Amino acid sequence: MITRRVQYELIARAAGPLLMTINRWQGDLKRAVRRVTGRGPARKAAPFGPPLESTRKLKDLMTMHYLTGRYADGAVPVAWVTSGFPVEILRPSGFFTVYPENHGAVCAVRRMVPELSEAVEKQGYSRDLCAYARCDLGSVVTGKTPAGRLPRPDLLACCTNICQTVLYWYRALAEHFKVPLVLVDTPFVYGEAKPHHLQYVRDQLHELRTVAERVSGNHVAPEELEEILKVSLAGTRLWDACLKTGRTKPSPWTGFDSFIHLAPIVSMRGTEECNAYYRILLDELQDRARRGVPGIANERVRLLWDNLPIWFNLRELATLLAEHGFNFVCTTYTNAWAEAGGLIDPADPEGSATRAYIHVILNRDLPNKLRTMKRMCTEYDVQGAILHSDRSCKPYSIGQIDLKDRLAQELGIKALILEACHADQRAYASEQGEMRIRAFMESFDQATPS
Repeated sequence: MITRRVQYELIARAAGPLLMTINRWQGDLKRAVRRVTGRGPARKAAPFGPPLESTRKLKDLMTMHYLTGRYADGAVPVAWVTSGFPVEILRPSGFFTVYPENHGAVCAVRRMVPELSEAVEKQGYSRDLCAYARCDLGSVVTGKTPAGRLPRPDLLACCTNICQTVLYWYRALAEHFKVPLVLVDTPFVYGEAKPHHLQYVRDQLHELRTVAERVSGNHVAPEELEEILKVSLAGTRLWDACLKTGRTKPSPWTGFDSFIHLAPIVSMRGTEECNAYYRILLDELQDRARRGVPGIANERVRLLWDNLPIWFNLRELATLLAEHGFNFVCTTYTNAWAEAGGLIDPADPEGSATRAYIHVILNRDLPNKLRTMKRMCTEYDVQGAILHSDRSCKPYSIGQIDLKDRLAQELGIKALILEACHADQRAYASEQGEMRIRAFMESFDQATPS
């Protein structure tokens, strides 16, 4: 145990940062050599603005997160958690957190999901299950991961505010690892949550604190939890401020950029490292907005994206749209990580965490989602929307036909429903999808001929 802890601290405090510095120097040197010699692959002029400098720091941050995670088990308590879980309750107990959904997104970008999914589909898991769940279970079974290694959990923590699949997914993980599973069950909210709903969830959060202390062996003083909540609230506000720079014309970044830069608020929410990164990103975005530096070279149509991204097709889709002057300036998915978190109040840890985590967009009714989308369309001056009908996230995709019609009727928003999957490329017909997107873009030119 002592040796393992020393190894973990060495990686986190010394070896890891040194490795990041060396990698950064090597990258700078290679770029300098290419500039001087003119050597290197010829690149077609991209339809994007200058790349965000913060992206390099993001890569270092997330690489360090997964690198230290390789050595976390046996050194510190480890929890695997769902994206919508009230992680602030776990942080004061010293848990290193792993988010299988974030790991699934990394696997999707690397196009590893079909291989990992097939490993568990052979065991009887349906291909109709969430691709994140199949990817995660497949990674556990095969041991394959682009992160090198994921630490073994001491605790599994899931919250049903995003979907019911997580309960069965985490039960399967609990059976495999033989570790405790803690569930925070959130009643679905029609309108606003009822007092007895809030009390029901609050009681679970109180019990969660007890479980976290028992599993970790660390007692948590009230002021420690309050401090974590302050950090989490600050991070949420920083992320919200980053997103709101997209209201500028032209937007200093794209919705596709925001999908990538979302990683820290998901995986590292409630940490100073997360907040330090978003202060850097926000400074850069605000500077670009002041100087008129665009996310795409010729922004002429501003769009909203609904649902998760198509991770494995992100670059291709962004390029296709940008080549024709179409820019996603806002997305309901990235907005969800800013909106509900703003309800956190450090002075009322359990009560405010209850309100925040019960009122996430996937745990609320369709009228709320329509109000959110209409508000975003107005605030970001959006002319069109693409609603990703996600085969792997049915709760997020329910009602999109009605939403499309209402956006058209009430705001005159042109909308396209694009059928795909956020992680498994086997469920996406790329040629058909591209044809539909091209037809969608042409509809704007037909309406407003040059």
